[in-house]
Amino acid sequence: MKDIVRSLGIWLFALSGHAAETAESTQLSAGLPIMYAGDSPQWLAGDHHIHSRYSVGWDNDTDPPTPILGGDAIYPIAMNAAMARRHGIDWMVTTDHGGPSHSKVHLNHAYPELLESRIAVPEVIQFLGMEFDTPAADHTSLIFPQTDAEIQDLVEIEAKFNSREPWPADPLKNTPRQMLSALVAMKELPAPPLLIAHHPSRSATALGKFGKTTPSEMRSWNDLAPKIAIGMEGAPGHQAIAQSRTRFEPSKLSQFLGKSRPRGIYGSALGGYPTMGGFDQMTAVVGGFWDSMLGEGRRWWITANSDSHTHWSDGGADFWPGEYSKTYVYALKTPASIFAALRAGQIFVVTGDLISSLDFKVSTANRIASIGQSLTVQEGEDVNIYIGIVEPTLANAAGFSPKVRRVDLIRGDVQSAISEADHDALPRATVEKRFNLSERRKRGEPITMSLTIKNIQKSFYIRLRGTNTDEKEPVEDPDGEDPWSDLWFYSNPIFVEIEKVKA
Repeated sequence: MKDIVRSLGIWLFALSGHAAETAESTQLSAGLPIMYAGDSPQWLAGDHHIHSRYSVGWDNDTDPPTPILGGDAIYPIAMNAAMARRHGIDWMVTTDHGGPSHSKVHLNHAYPELLESRIAVPEVIQFLGMEFDTPAADHTSLIFPQTDAEIQDLVEIEAKFNSREPWPADPLKNTPRQMLSALVAMKELPAPPLLIAHHPSRSATALGKFGKTTPSEMRSWNDLAPKIAIGMEGAPGHQAIAQSRTRFEPSKLSQFLGKSRPRGIYGSALGGYPTMGGFDQMTAVVGGFWDSMLGEGRRWWITANSDSHTHWSDGGADFWPGEYSKTYVYALKTPASIFAALRAGQIFVVTGDLISSLDFKVSTANRIASIGQSLTVQEGEDVNIYIGIVEPTLANAAGFSPKVRRVDLIRGDVQSAISEADHDALPRATVEKRFNLSERRKRGEPITMSLTIKNIQKSFYIRLRGTNTDEKEPVEDPDGEDPWSDLWFYSNPIFVEIEKVKA
């Protein structure tokens, strides 16, 4: 594999004139027309957080520090794209780390390589982004729409607001006020980006004891820029760490394992609480933080990604893009449609290819809504809920064909926004219905479920999750867990909103 990486890197170097080329000389390549298959929306698998070799290391013996190519992640962008294509990915986002003056690395090196990767692997729609060093919080995924100004927009935001960009370090660049200023600047761009909280509770010390990213911070972002700060990562990356344990040198193993339970590198070096079924506690707990946001009527979506730096077979902790986690969006296979679907929450997420398609709808006699949408109903009306899932016909990357054992329909009431900014619970969110599935079925054919909720009196939302386990609720992931044995999917919500009957 390492020989492949080196060869691809040499090929890209020769093709792009990488050492001397700048974004200015390649900008015209951004608008190259590419024909995408399909003229109607479909579920398209993606990964919105992937690192390339431009997630650099730093030589701190120089002033300012000198970037070291491949110091933190090792693969060329086109290598990531090729592996994403191999694992069924239709779209992806390159999200490299920042650092001292890293905006220049993006402008002069990473972006030209991204343009070449779009040409080399046209089957995968490739967006420009970065892992934003969020002022006063943990990281966020920053994703820019494909435009002629995409690199200028990213460089402007990174240079002015990324907390690790200045050298020497400037504490004033790492405050809540600075983050709100960054969101204002993003809103003023002609084509605003998306911002998704990355591994939001990786630094949590216990259940409900959050670390670098807090509920109040995410509410403040969403209050100020609801079309930009749209959600959080439901399932973090780095889920292949258990597979890589025997491949790590002992000196490197300890930095990943920390004290215990390292899946997703949660509960190790940065905190003390693990993932739950591979998902962040902010998503996995029914009646927890995610439900508290939805219960306020917020359009707050969840995603999943690989956070790929180095594949486990090369000594890292990661799967390839799409090898384990996928974020599906319902869209045309065009950059604009995919970006709009992300913003609208037309998303479901899955691990281990447990399902490949989800049909989730709410309807009355003459109206219908699906994932990410709202259905307005009259007080006292009935609503019909339809669920259809499809399990892939092909085995997943581990060679298994897992079966969904249960699907849960989760319902929560919607009320007005609460006053406590750090609120992280919605007690009225419960599992409305558990659908236990029969073992006798043919793969690739829809499995359907339905339910009618009668006499609607309050606005509410519904969302789905499903699993191949027999766990009633996702439990804390133990140290060294085989991630392929504990698979889940989650849908984003549908809102049902009461329209009062006029007297």
